[in-house]
Amino acid sequence: MHDESRRIEERVQRLHDQRIKSAVYAATVPFEVEAWQAPGEPVPFEEAAAASYEPFTMGTPWGPPWGTTWFRMRGQVPAEWAGKRVEAVIDLGFVGDWPGNQAEALVHLTDGTPLKAVNPLNQYVAIANPAQGGETVDYLVEAASNPDILADNFSRTTPLGDKLTAGDKPLYTFRSADIAILDEEVWHLDLDVQVLRELMLELGEHDPRRHEIAHALDRAMDLLDLDDVSGSAAAVREALKPVLSKPAHASAHTISGVGHAHIDSAWLWPIRETKRKTSRTFSNVTSLADEYDDFIFACSQAQQYEWVRDNYPKVWARIQESVKNGQWAPVGGMWVESDGNLPGGEAVARQFVHGKRFFMDHFGIETKGVWLPDSFGYNAAYPQLAKLAGNEWFLTQKISWNQTNTFPHHTFWWEGIDGTRIFTHFPPVDTYNARFSGVEMSRAVRNYAEKGGASRSLAPFGWGDGGGGPTREIMERARRLADLEGSAKVVVEHPDEFFAKAREEYPDAPVWVGELYLELHRATYTSQARTKQGNRRSEHLLREAELWATTAALHAPGYTYPHEKLDRLWKTVLLHQFHDILPGSSIAWVHREAEAEYARVARELHALTAEAVAALGAGGPRVFNTSPYDRSEVVRTADGAPVYVEVPANGSAPLTDSAPPQPVTVDGRVLDNGLVRVEVAEDGTLSSVRDLRAGREVLAEPGNLLRLHTDLPNYWDAWDIDKHYKNRYTDLLDASSVTVVEQDPLIGAIRVERSFGKGSTVTQTITVRAGSPRIDIETDIDWHETEKILKAAFPVDIRAPHSSAEIQFGHIQRPTHTNTTWEAARFEVSGHRWVHLGEPGYGVAVINDSTYGHDVSRTVREDGGTTTTVRLSLVRAPRIPDPEADQGRHRFTYALLPGATIEDAVAEGYALNLPLRVADAAGAPAPVVSAEGEGVTVEAVKLADDASGDVVVRLYESRGGRATGTLRTGFPLAGAQITDLLERPLEDAEITDGAVALTLRPFQILTLRLQRG
Repeated sequence: MHDESRRIEERVQRLHDQRIKSAVYAATVPFEVEAWQAPGEPVPFEEAAAASYEPFTMGTPWGPPWGTTWFRMRGQVPAEWAGKRVEAVIDLGFVGDWPGNQAEALVHLTDGTPLKAVNPLNQYVAIANPAQGGETVDYLVEAASNPDILADNFSRTTPLGDKLTAGDKPLYTFRSADIAILDEEVWHLDLDVQVLRELMLELGEHDPRRHEIAHALDRAMDLLDLDDVSGSAAAVREALKPVLSKPAHASAHTISGVGHAHIDSAWLWPIRETKRKTSRTFSNVTSLADEYDDFIFACSQAQQYEWVRDNYPKVWARIQESVKNGQWAPVGGMWVESDGNLPGGEAVARQFVHGKRFFMDHFGIETKGVWLPDSFGYNAAYPQLAKLAGNEWFLTQKISWNQTNTFPHHTFWWEGIDGTRIFTHFPPVDTYNARFSGVEMSRAVRNYAEKGGASRSLAPFGWGDGGGGPTREIMERARRLADLEGSAKVVVEHPDEFFAKAREEYPDAPVWVGELYLELHRATYTSQARTKQGNRRSEHLLREAELWATTAALHAPGYTYPHEKLDRLWKTVLLHQFHDILPGSSIAWVHREAEAEYARVARELHALTAEAVAALGAGGPRVFNTSPYDRSEVVRTADGAPVYVEVPANGSAPLTDSAPPQPVTVDGRVLDNGLVRVEVAEDGTLSSVRDLRAGREVLAEPGNLLRLHTDLPNYWDAWDIDKHYKNRYTDLLDASSVTVVEQDPLIGAIRVERSFGKGSTVTQTITVRAGSPRIDIETDIDWHETEKILKAAFPVDIRAPHSSAEIQFGHIQRPTHTNTTWEAARFEVSGHRWVHLGEPGYGVAVINDSTYGHDVSRTVREDGGTTTTVRLSLVRAPRIPDPEADQGRHRFTYALLPGATIEDAVAEGYALNLPLRVADAAGAPAPVVSAEGEGVTVEAVKLADDASGDVVVRLYESRGGRATGTLRTGFPLAGAQITDLLERPLEDAEITDGAVALTLRPFQILTLRLQRG
């Protein structure tokens, strides 16, 4: 037989694209359209319905950036269309090849009932099936003219990312708004041909099945009447039935399809637009559920459900009905799909608490899995936190984006830092917006790493980010691929069902230990520094407010614990931990609003803490310590005078001056407190840091060296830092002034001022305090650079085989060498409050109050010694998607801690981030709780969420070793239970001599519920 593959393939493509697709709608009549441009921000339906509309003509430009245009569409179904399937088909002037991040609309009936959204790949609204004929159609359509920020593949900056700079030029041209007959036979033929053609093209050249499909398509096309596609469609479909009905091989891979619509809670649009995106997509989903009984939709992010509940009650009612019917599956169990690295440990716990509670309260469903497809890497505390929240499985997708190494598993057990394992899946289809194309089906089978051990994977399908979610076309593809020779098999099912089957099939799946590090998007640890600082401060202010509110509730008559306020503030902070807000990868509008929200949260939390402290009664100035460690340090009074105080953990003490171990001396540019001696060079760097206790020099080279690097990644400016950034830099060694600014027995400080680049300045105050080896570097930057990153280096004379960086409820060790590509790929990593470098007998920590990104490297000197350098990433200057990212003022503190153990790093990390508070208060009640035992660290103290009055304490082992100890209470203890994160009892805790006995494995998290006597 002659090879006619090329002719057949080209013939089928042309007939499909040019004739069959164009015949899907058999006849159309246009709507009469009027328009009203809403002024400013979106308005409620009632206001739009009462507005005055003007005639609108197709082909007319409409929609300023971020604007809302309401269209009134009126029409009548022709009488002769009775019995036909009739739809409204609306093309707002869609652009590009991405169905999200552009124009979209929600169609309402005139009584305000939302019907369905209109999206680039989902343009229809069902009118009647069968139509009665003569039916009047009257819609109000709320259309959003959101700009296409992704235009030109992020290759240029744009002012469109903020309504303040976007201008008012219309972005779109309305193409058509019609009432149309859907020719169902042609529509099904269109899908038959698509599925077969795509399968054919993915099969091998020598696969008989490929040629069987090709010739079947060729023969079927002979039956297509080009002058009457509709009339001949049935015959063509009948000819294709034999090749569409051949069953898949018995060993074929099975893909569990789960309807999905990944909607970023903010990204290239503001939060206010996400509220509308969710309503549009969820309207589509509930409509699709009405059409397809076998449809299952998995949806995460409790925050998005709450937005719909509060703003679109009719859509909310439809969601509730779909959940009852089993077609809508709440998943994820988190408030939002948060970033996987940057939120603090307690914040991740609260993500689960607030998310899971929402689904239980509103649907009576406890979610079983963590659904996090798109975060930029995942911390190694997740397995334990997920299991403590009652989860059984974990799903991610993003690791497929790795730049260097291919992750070796798709189904595996993920083991966290404490030893907890959770069953994890990473879909080989490599997308969370699948549509069951031939390419996707082939890729899933080809990629699947578990061949021979397992035979199934999961594929989330549907258009995300405002694309409207799953479509009927995708559902039809799934039906055709359910059992088709040459293809993987597709079954649409609940993700819980997939995970149960996958675990049963593959119980001895391989184990991955430690973090799931994404070898990409490493700059998300640094971009938009003010957003990150707002998060860090909010997390610690929440801890402070909860502790002192609990103290007041226990000891101040008449004081009421502010459950509702704290709940609301936590949810605000959790929302802004979304994986495109906290990482700094959103448009300017998002980060401008985030900064304002963090400022509001700080004001409210300061007020709540002040109220709680005031409730304890007046009686003179006291010092309040929110840290879980006893503190002996210098604090300033209201008039700025330094005082050396000693304060117990989680407690308070009178503001009385205690005698420090040794006063601070200042001699020229040398600060000395008997523990450390710091010499500041003329250029402003630290020329020497001598640990007087150990009798050794800490630095191998000048420390606190500020280095300005060129920082232009290959792509994804706000997300990425590529390795070549190291090759071009300028060391900032031209200090304009080095001045002693404080010389007191308790505090010595030297200020260094610099100017550089495009008018940027940095002022650093290097401070040594009595009684502490910690050297603080308070930094004030006025930043005006572009495509640069500023780092601060501390080269220490330590041969450290690994660095230790704090993560949620513990720390992780990373090799300092680059023996393999896996280590080399970790050239920029994340950490929380501290990074520790150590060799046997000696260590140094670098502490911070708001930075996350850093790198660690090592070199061997000519003298044979090893220099290990930790460099903090302070601030960046990407221009896409926010052209003004990080511009302006930044104020933060980082510190060098010589002679530090891991325990010292933990304690000083808390201390730097939880400054002592001075307030007027009566005699101090005993701390709510006091933990005894090395490594036993209290993370949160609060009243139980059920308002029972029980005290809830979350603690963990922080050193990475076993710990034994006790937890004593400052109130009569009547009973104690160990609980899960949701404060549900798991077992009774052991009480000995009125205290809770503690035995913890390395990095174990323990939540205790304490009953008051």
